Amino acid sequence: MRRVNEAVREVLSARIAEGLKDPRIGFVTVTSVETSPDLRHARVFVSVLGDEDERTATLAGLASSHGVLQAQLARELRMKRTPTLEFAYDASVDHSLRISELLEREDPDK
Repeated sequence: MRRVNEAVREVLSARIAEGLKDPRIGFVTVTSVETSPDLRHARVFVSVLGDEDERTATLAGLASSHGVLQAQLARELRMKRTPTLEFAYDASVDHSLRISELLEREDPDK
C-alpha cells in the first residue's frame, strides 16, 4: 500500500504542478495520500500557500478537478481500480510552523 500511495502522490503532484485550468487552485503541495485497501478511495492531503480563503478556494477547485486528475491517474498507473479522489487540507505544516515560532520566542539567546 505504501508504494501505491507514493505512486499516486507523485502522479498527482506532477499533474497539479503542470497547472490545472481552474483559477481557484493556488500553490499546492501534495503531502501524502492514503488509499483504502480495496483501492476504491484515496484521501489526498495537500498543503496550500495562503490564507483561509485561498485554502478554501483551492480545495474547492481541486474537488471540481478530481475527474480530470482521476483520468490522468488511470492513464499513468494502470491500476486494477482507479480510486475516487478526496482532497483534504494537511494542517501538519501549520502546526510545525507554530511550534517553530513558539520555540524561537522562548529562546533567550535570540
